[in-house]
Amino acid sequence: MKKIEQIIAEELNIKVQQVENTIKLIDEGNTIPFIARYRKEVTGGLSDEVLRTFGERLNYLRNLEKRKEEVTNSIEEQGKLTEEIVKDLENAITLAEVEDIYRPYKQKKKTRATVAKAKGLEPLAEIILAQEETKNIQEIAAEYISEEKEVKTQAEKQEEKETEATDKAEKNAEENPLEKELKDTKEQLLRVTAEYSNFRKRSEKEKNESFAFATIKAVSEILATVDNLERAIASEQEDYEGLKKGVQMTYDGLMASLEKLGVTAYGEQGEQFDPNLHHAVMHIDDDSLDANVITDVFQKGYKYNDKVVRPAMVKTAN
Repeated sequence: MKKIEQIIAEELNIKVQQVENTIKLIDEGNTIPFIARYRKEVTGGLSDEVLRTFGERLNYLRNLEKRKEEVTNSIEEQGKLTEEIVKDLENAITLAEVEDIYRPYKQKKKTRATVAKAKGLEPLAEIILAQEETKNIQEIAAEYISEEKEVKTQAEKQEEKETEATDKAEKNAEENPLEKELKDTKEQLLRVTAEYSNFRKRSEKEKNESFAFATIKAVSEILATVDNLERAIASEQEDYEGLKKGVQMTYDGLMASLEKLGVTAYGEQGEQFDPNLHHAVMHIDDDSLDANVITDVFQKGYKYNDKVVRPAMVKTAN
């Protein structure tokens, strides 16, 4: 019998390793949209469409395996399980096939006749049907009354029916339309509250997972720079020019990593001062320069896409 991982791999034309990795992510509680967007390196680049089909098939195949186990146990409890049935169940690839195999062995619903048989009343029924007994039928029936088997007298049964009818009437009287409407509204409110609570938990989890992934991505980009700095510190080189070149390379690598993350530097001499981007810490008057022009940059500014991370610290003229 093929494993679930192998079946999905063949159906979607992907590797078994991709299937195993994706199942692990799903079992850890990750949603399909999150996996499709942030876990491509784990799934081997599976698309959102493939992952949705993957999730549906995984759920179906797991339910299929669970139902096979239930059917096997039920037939075994009846003492009717054979090697042929076991083999048929193993080869079944749909829930419909499993139910077809189980149909001859499915336990029927209880009827009055089956309940009576369970209580040992079959002999009494045969006596009544034969109509050959000269003894009073009430006296014969009395022999089958058993508190242990819950076989009661006619009077006891009548009393039980009357009690049930009274209880039902009292319950109906208590539940007037207004109370019923209030009860239904309360149940609906509880369901909506529970659904909202589950939605909030899922959203919070996805937000935390997204933040964690973004943090990991940012740190991984900067780690190469950390490695270079550690190597520079450990180096015993006394060549100033060589050291300067190494620092420059490290700086260039760090700036490249920041650009990959969408972070860019700005702030150059000659640019026009913009209060949304620059922070003027000094001002000079110079008729040879245009108004509001930047004459010096003390500290560069940085932007993440179009959002300012830190304004540039500058000196302006006029």
